[in-house]
Amino acid sequence: MAVTPSTTPPPSLPAHPDPQLDVILAGDLPHELAYAFGGPFHLLLPERFDANVTAFRTALDEAGVDGRVYYAKKANKAAAWIERCAVNGTGVDVASVGELREALGHGVRGEGIVVTGPAKADDLLRVAVLQGCLIAVDALDELDRVISLTTTTRPARLLLRRLPPAQPHSRFGLDDAELATALQRCADAADSVRMEGFSFHLSGYATQPRADLAGELVDLCLKARVMGLQADRVSIGGGFAVDYVGAGDWERFLAEQGPGDYHAGKSFTAADFYPYHSPVAGADALRVILAARPSGDGAPLAARLRRAGVMLLMEPGRALLDRAGCTVFRVQGFKERNGYGILTVDGTSLSLSEQWFNSEYLPDPVLLGTREPAGETVRACVGGATCLESDMLTWRKVAFPVRPRPGDLLVYPNTAGYQMDSNESPFHDLALPPKVVVDEADGRVRWRLDRRPPS
Repeated sequence: MAVTPSTTPPPSLPAHPDPQLDVILAGDLPHELAYAFGGPFHLLLPERFDANVTAFRTALDEAGVDGRVYYAKKANKAAAWIERCAVNGTGVDVASVGELREALGHGVRGEGIVVTGPAKADDLLRVAVLQGCLIAVDALDELDRVISLTTTTRPARLLLRRLPPAQPHSRFGLDDAELATALQRCADAADSVRMEGFSFHLSGYATQPRADLAGELVDLCLKARVMGLQADRVSIGGGFAVDYVGAGDWERFLAEQGPGDYHAGKSFTAADFYPYHSPVAGADALRVILAARPSGDGAPLAARLRRAGVMLLMEPGRALLDRAGCTVFRVQGFKERNGYGILTVDGTSLSLSEQWFNSEYLPDPVLLGTREPAGETVRACVGGATCLESDMLTWRKVAFPVRPRPGDLLVYPNTAGYQMDSNESPFHDLALPPKVVVDEADGRVRWRLDRRPPS
């Protein structure tokens, strides 16, 4: 059955305009790279990373709050971001020996690294203590292991992670009784430990719960000081939303999309999707947190931090990678089925997915071809080049301006935050997509391969 060009606009979800990226995509570079690599690749824009870090620092400065930004390395494996952290003094949040070695190896000092994650391996704790990293302790047995690893020349630097009272079923953090025990053990350890404060891990992106818990931890810092502990910083973790699309487009999409808009009768509910539009995102979310009144009364959080002499730490990942990269696939085939097209690209959904949300990446992919739009759209889903029915980059029947054909390029925008490599796999012996670092110098666009080879 032939694909029928559509005259009725289907649900679409265009990413925010990005004129700088559009200039790069309009040139020869994407096609040359696709030819050179013979498969999909990722473009990285480190200047965007720097700008996002600066935005967070500016929000702290505006509020008069002493603070530090740590890049959550799990959001993207590329070395380019760690190189930028080493140059501009941004901290790094790691949760494995491999991540810690990468950060140290690219020039980030141990004092600029925070080690998070539950039940950390002994090897990770050992290196972290030796290098002077800040360790977010998640459990009493972990605290005992940290204390046992201290040396006579360097105390263990640590935060005690608080179990969020609003999320009592979370597997992260110490409850009230455990926290009291941990504080006493830190006090008993004397000079072997520098208990520098508290941290927490909250699911979701709401700002008020972060302000509420941060306010509680400021009070805990004051109580811990009475016990002779340093307790002068609080980490609010990550959870800073990214605003991928406009409010009107997001509302329309949620209202209009339905099972008929997806391949093979696939269906999603609004709850399945990442919140691709957020009215408060990135550094603006930090501003809201700092201006909020913990538990709804008293002084704003920023004032409480200043008054108590407490530093605010944060570990954004996705938010520092906003608009800092995109993913490019080459169209490998196109078939017609049931009135719409099935487009196959030269990679897999393991290089671009929302698997952990039981969903898919929603911002519209952009087709780069050599033909002018015909005035009518052609709807097609996007599949990967594997033998799995479930290998779908986009279940949704996206409206393309022309019929895709082999050799065209398909660009997914704003994929640097988790989408590029959190689920990647060399399934079918397909090479992992290389990462290409792009910048401008003397008015021309330059590129190089990221210094961390795909593994």
